[in-house]
Amino acid sequence: MTRSITILGSTGSIGVNTLDLLGRAAVGAFKVVGLSANRNVDLLAQQAIEFKAEVVAIADPACEADLREKLASHSVQVLSGSEGLVELARHTADITMAAIVGAAGLEPTLAAVGQGNTVALANKECLVCAGETFMDAVSRHGTTLLPVDSEHNAIFQVLDKDRPEGVRRLILTASGGPFRETPLSVLKTVSREDALAHPVWSMGAKISIDSATLMNKGLELIEAAWLFGRPSSEIDIVVHPQSIIHSMVEYLDGSVLAQMGSPDMRTPIGYALAWPERMETPVEQLNFAKVGQMTFFDPDLDRFPALRLARDALEAGGQAACVLNAANEVAVEAFLQGRIGFLDIAHTCERAMDTFASQSDFGAAPEDMQAVIHTDRRARDTAHGHIVNL
Repeated sequence: MTRSITILGSTGSIGVNTLDLLGRAAVGAFKVVGLSANRNVDLLAQQAIEFKAEVVAIADPACEADLREKLASHSVQVLSGSEGLVELARHTADITMAAIVGAAGLEPTLAAVGQGNTVALANKECLVCAGETFMDAVSRHGTTLLPVDSEHNAIFQVLDKDRPEGVRRLILTASGGPFRETPLSVLKTVSREDALAHPVWSMGAKISIDSATLMNKGLELIEAAWLFGRPSSEIDIVVHPQSIIHSMVEYLDGSVLAQMGSPDMRTPIGYALAWPERMETPVEQLNFAKVGQMTFFDPDLDRFPALRLARDALEAGGQAACVLNAANEVAVEAFLQGRIGFLDIAHTCERAMDTFASQSDFGAAPEDMQAVIHTDRRARDTAHGHIVNL
């Protein structure tokens, strides 16, 4: 039976890999309903034509005219702006791949959840910024939520969901990024290019920088707590440079189940697309003799304070994680533009959290998505202010 799919963020790395798998699938297995992009008009138009999409949305309204021109001879509905993204997400599809990077994915992903079908979640900010609100919506609409982040997808594959009381802890693995062994004194002067050069994974700029600071792993810690209903004390992080084990679950009897595979995002994407079945992917088959050995280390919290900030935010609750995420997005963009140094990213996040911690409403969970968006905007303004004064 043909399964319909909408991809929110089709021109990013997750979206491109999703379409790669759709292109390899059996004829008639999938039908593309909708695609969206931020500003990449050329690639979005190319994708829409190749996969015969019914509707597309471009986040930047200034790009709408160009997109319409490129699709003028094709029967494709064109939407734009944040409203267009939400409208696209509301088009009925069996699966929505939620792959918009950052807080910009909050509203369209929640709109997709409202359809009550399957959401393959690659946007961790939905749970970081609005975990309670988002999971309540998933439950209320009967939505099937499938994690696409390699770590959460790994846990999903080996977790005994029917007997969660038998689980002792979740163990998230981290590659350690390009600066795993870089002295703290050297991190002050690392360049944009250095930070983007991830040793294992091929990802977009924002996620690559988050992996270099290990903020990505911190956000995954918060996401895992919401996805699997576990407190901070039952979620550990271990550095595993080979990125062969994608995460583990430890049970009360001492058994540890690990999901392993070559570091290729098409494995978790394919798992989500075919669930509850599995689909063949072109991922390189794991050769254990070639791997040779696997090593593990505790993360260095002095070198990577983002991990400490994320755990603090998770344990504080309320608006803390939303503030952390917003400040991080602002700081990463400033670093990519050359306006601040690498270590200033975590420093900006910590200052923003300290600023909000003194406010009376900081400890209260946002009441709805509008409250989340309001906190996000305030936190961004605060982070911008701190960056100006660095």
